[in-house]
Amino acid sequence: MCSLRSDQSLLSPTNRIYPEPYFPQIDHFDRIPDSLLLLVFNKIADVKALGRCCVVSRRFHSLVPQVENVLVRVDCVISDEDSSSSTASSDKSRGPFWNLLRLVFGGIAKPIQTLGQFLGPKRPSSNLNLTSSSSNSNSSPLTVGTDDDGDGGVTHHSPTQVLKNFNEIRLLRIELPSGELGIEDGVLLKWRADFGSTLDNCVILGASSVFHPKSQDGVVVDASCGVIAGGGNNGGVDDNGSIPDSFYTNGGLKLRVVWTISSLIAASARHYLLQPIISEHKTLDNLVLTDADGQGVLYMNRDQLEELRVKPLSASSASKRTLVPALNMRLWYAPHLELPDGVVLKGATLVAIRPSELSPTSSVKKEGSDLSWVSTAFEEPYRSAAAMLVKRRTYCLEMNSF
Repeated sequence: MCSLRSDQSLLSPTNRIYPEPYFPQIDHFDRIPDSLLLLVFNKIADVKALGRCCVVSRRFHSLVPQVENVLVRVDCVISDEDSSSSTASSDKSRGPFWNLLRLVFGGIAKPIQTLGQFLGPKRPSSNLNLTSSSSNSNSSPLTVGTDDDGDGGVTHHSPTQVLKNFNEIRLLRIELPSGELGIEDGVLLKWRADFGSTLDNCVILGASSVFHPKSQDGVVVDASCGVIAGGGNNGGVDDNGSIPDSFYTNGGLKLRVVWTISSLIAASARHYLLQPIISEHKTLDNLVLTDADGQGVLYMNRDQLEELRVKPLSASSASKRTLVPALNMRLWYAPHLELPDGVVLKGATLVAIRPSELSPTSSVKKEGSDLSWVSTAFEEPYRSAAAMLVKRRTYCLEMNSF
């Protein structure tokens, strides 16, 4: 009886356990409007990060293709020969960037071969919803590592494939892993090119050496060459803006010509690769193709993009680049150029290039003294260098199409 009463006591109302009331969980992301999410996605921009956002939810998957600002960082660039198994092993033993002088003088390497090498194995499909999983064309030498494939490798696709499902792109920035032109340490070489269906204009800034000297009592000193400058812009030498005779005899002019041709080839090779992207994305307003080193920038605005769509491209299929028309060039030179931040450029050279016959979309249509497009082609501190050089004596050159 005692045990019975004990059991009954367990069933008393005071000891009963009642289930907690059920309250459905609220997904606070559902309360964020689509317009605000798109602002966030546009700030993210990076195509790999957006690809990961796609797998978060169906809503994200439907919104990401509406992003207007997209950044594609290319992991590696391969040549046609690299895509074949017979040459892949030999190419891996080479350095990541070949000297473009071989292209200029020997015609051995294609322009795109100087961009880099394949960094990971190719896979037949991508596990990101941004790309087509049923095809993996090797037609483009640019490849983007989209995500791990589960076997320790990286899935690679061309930028054209990665961007295929973006429908509203207005600003597209593509970044190569490095510049194409192999230059020695301490040498400065930067270029910017504007293209329509062909070259509109190009600005090239170079220097045989760059010094970051220490300042002692207002005098700029470098251990390798003694006193460089004493507050002036050309090493204290009044050269009247003239190029010294030694510039022609010691190979200085020849080197600048090589820099110019190499930069134009690199720019035209980049332009050639952009054709499929431009033709598929009609909403583009601006397209920038640059590199992580900041060596070269190819820029296209809306009018230039439209010109390329409607006007046949003059291209060389053998060299995989856009043909460059006959050109007029202006050259400025300074033996020494001290920039406002104290950096000194030795053998500073600025080259401004335009076609002999200007394109309808060219932003430079006057032959007059307006050189703002030249002096503003680069970011600081090199914008100051260009602005200082254009005030010096101008030398004119011509170049045939190639």
